[in-house]
Amino acid sequence: MGRLTAIVLGAAAGGGFPQWNCRCPVCALAWAGDPRVKPRTQASLAVTADGAHWILLNASPDLRTQLQATPALQPRRGPRDSPIAAVVLTGAEIDQTLGLFTLRERQPFALYATADTHGTVSANPMFNALARDVVQRKIVVLGEMFALPGGIEAELFAVPGKVPLYLEGQNPDLAREGEANVGVELTAGGSRLLFVPGAAAMTPSLMARASRADAIFFDGTLFADDEMIATHTGTKTGRRMGHMPIDGEGGSLTAFAGASAKRIYVHINNTNPILVDGSPERRKVEAAGWKVGEDGMRIEL
Repeated sequence: MGRLTAIVLGAAAGGGFPQWNCRCPVCALAWAGDPRVKPRTQASLAVTADGAHWILLNASPDLRTQLQATPALQPRRGPRDSPIAAVVLTGAEIDQTLGLFTLRERQPFALYATADTHGTVSANPMFNALARDVVQRKIVVLGEMFALPGGIEAELFAVPGKVPLYLEGQNPDLAREGEANVGVELTAGGSRLLFVPGAAAMTPSLMARASRADAIFFDGTLFADDEMIATHTGTKTGRRMGHMPIDGEGGSLTAFAGASAKRIYVHINNTNPILVDGSPERRKVEAAGWKVGEDGMRIEL
């Protein structure tokens, strides 16, 4: 069994970067073609242990573009073929599931998610385009190991967060730990990877998992909790959206201080100044040992 290899298919939060209707200071640089910023598609990871079977962690709305940019995920033989053997969902948000429609041409693969996420997906009849006689829908119980194609062992675990935006109502539980918002832990060949694109807070159990990991792909939505308010692009704090900030009290920089694993920020909002190469915020996260995820980044464990 080989060790894990991961490719960042997309590193941006919902809406991508630059966001189509945004001219915040960071997006303005992108629209102007400033070389300090790179466009990014919406967050997803591709992982393999054998180079033949690839697992997608979430299926972003940008999946077609991501497949075109990633030779390892393109057809290899015969009139119909794909090395994508499975998709694992961390929730049922639009930016986690919409890419499933890209995979609707009767290509066999397995779709893994919690019962809660499968229920939300199944409630939308459009997802019936993923023919059930071709796409296996596999329910995963939190905390139980399951096997993925290509020799990968996996586990889904609860992460503080909330239900999808379109289901949250007026007063969502922002620190809920359940099936609606989960992380993924993958192991193969002695290597261990965590994928947590959305976390409202750090918990002892999450920190314990992180201490065992060789690589952590973690929620980098906002640098500062009030970032969207300060840039006049929204009225919610990061925590209100279910995302702990990078900086400040209770932020991920402090939470992961001293961690030895490779640490990569993904799910980065378009307003986040870590997207600007050389910015004070970028220098701060890099000094703390973090990498800022970008499309096409490859991590070998």
